[in-house]
Amino acid sequence: MQRSKNDVWVGLFVVLGVVAVLFLALQSANLLSLNFSSGYRVTAKFDNIGGLKPKAAVKSAGVVVGRVDSISFDDKSFQALVAIDLDKRFAFPKDSSLKILTSGLLGEQYIGVQAGADEKNLAAGDTISDTSSAVVLENLISQFLYSKAADGPATPSPAAPTTTTAPAKK
Repeated sequence: MQRSKNDVWVGLFVVLGVVAVLFLALQSANLLSLNFSSGYRVTAKFDNIGGLKPKAAVKSAGVVVGRVDSISFDDKSFQALVAIDLDKRFAFPKDSSLKILTSGLLGEQYIGVQAGADEKNLAAGDTISDTSSAVVLENLISQFLYSKAADGPATPSPAAPTTTTAPAKK
């Protein structure tokens, strides 16, 4: 009887360990967010969202202030429509701007909020119009290569031969 009691406790601890590892894996991959505080939803239109994904962080001054809820395509303006859930603890002015940034050189993308100076704050259902699209690495490389090609080949100019002729003797 004692052995089966120990087996039950060991099995329970193994199950709890597996659940804890699964929870940490989902949390670190931003696939699970346990946010019980309510917030408000705003939308923004971007020309290019790059690799931005739903559940991506929304940060201001390095602090997570919300999450991307959904991403869709607006077929009238041909822009990406991003719905953002901001935490109700954080009130941003109406003239705040959004920028898609990247963590590190090739890390995941998130939205950075730059607070404005308006006296009125954003409310649920507002649209943020001042946005900056993601910087796509491939576009930067192609612009760099195009500008180098436009400069022309970098050939050194040949040095003019220096020949001195002695005056003719009489």
